[in-house]
Amino acid sequence: MELGKYSFGIGDRFGLQGQALLGAIMDAREMGVNLTPVWNKSYREHAIVGTTPADTRREADEAVRELGWQAPYFVDADHITLRIVDDFVDHADFFTVDVAEQLGREPGKGELDLFVHRHAGLIGPLRVPGIEEPFRVGRAELERAGRRYLAALEETTRIYQLLVRNKGEGSFVLELSMDETSEPQDPLDLLLILAEVGFRRIPLATIAPRFPGMLRKGVDFLGDLGAFHKSFRQVVAVIRFAVREFGLPKGFKVSFHSGSDKFSLYGTMRSVLQEFHAGLHIKTAGTTWLEELAGLAAVGGEGLAIAKEIYGKAYNRMAELTAPYATVVEIDPRSLPLPEEVNRWDEERFVSCLTHDLENPWYNEHFRQLLHVAYKIAAEAGTRFRELVLKHQDVISANVRRNILDRHIRPLFMGD
Repeated sequence: MELGKYSFGIGDRFGLQGQALLGAIMDAREMGVNLTPVWNKSYREHAIVGTTPADTRREADEAVRELGWQAPYFVDADHITLRIVDDFVDHADFFTVDVAEQLGREPGKGELDLFVHRHAGLIGPLRVPGIEEPFRVGRAELERAGRRYLAALEETTRIYQLLVRNKGEGSFVLELSMDETSEPQDPLDLLLILAEVGFRRIPLATIAPRFPGMLRKGVDFLGDLGAFHKSFRQVVAVIRFAVREFGLPKGFKVSFHSGSDKFSLYGTMRSVLQEFHAGLHIKTAGTTWLEELAGLAAVGGEGLAIAKEIYGKAYNRMAELTAPYATVVEIDPRSLPLPEEVNRWDEERFVSCLTHDLENPWYNEHFRQLLHVAYKIAAEAGTRFRELVLKHQDVISANVRRNILDRHIRPLFMGD
């Protein structure tokens, strides 16, 4: 299955914005940017919201049918492990294998020795076109990579083999995800990982490494922009090298997770993609839910009331809500307004505090991050929340469509 050079993960917590999300992709196509839409939703999100993988498939199929989309599209079983993959097999055709739990698990000595032996040909100075300094590979570097990544790659192999048995070879797209970890992988790590992927003949379509800096949910990048540029550029160069040297699929490309609102990175990412004529898969998810919440607040009345209610409950349950996202959120409780204060706000103040606009003095990234992970509370509101979203769908869907197109697709792929 062909993913295409550029693909865009469009997450939707409650499954109500399929047409708005696809509409943004279609708008981009009219502007000359061809993106493959990928509806992504994880087991974690399904469990919190009370949906199933079949619901995501239904949302995608209905949006495609209603809007007359004629090009490929996918449904992503996001952040799966061997333990939970079975729930997605019948409904997904894109599988993001999350190996965070396997990273650093010590392999058996025999397995480690075999890993070092089969990649001994890489020992010495190793030049990768596009990277000025050669990598210095010795036995120590191979052993370090084996100890850190071999168990993760064994998990990936098992999942791939399970999917082949159940779906058939060539009937799905496979991604390897290492992004939700505390430490980034350096380019040499990535090169040695891909050497092993090539040996195992796992036809990865994308890989999502952990980049340096803070990639928090729903807010902009925090860190050294120069270090990110260097890392991203080297990753793209290593991927191109791996395709040629290790036999990975021709369309193999980098995947960028936690892509929502990384506005300061889009320019440098675009320049690297243009330099290497490289592809990209990017995932944006939680901002769809935030656009729903902002839309409800903007209409006032019962919409603003439920938005305030969700914030108040989230404030009091912050530890619970942030626990599943510990590596990708960073909230300073001292910077959060008290619920009693928020209850006195009008529509403009609430929306301004939530909307990611650095020029607005009311914008609060801690407020935004907390609400990013507070969709569980909206789910607990049951039909009340969903009915309000549907009641005000004209306002909300316009927000969702504009957010994806104007704030993400245009600056990342068009430069404006």
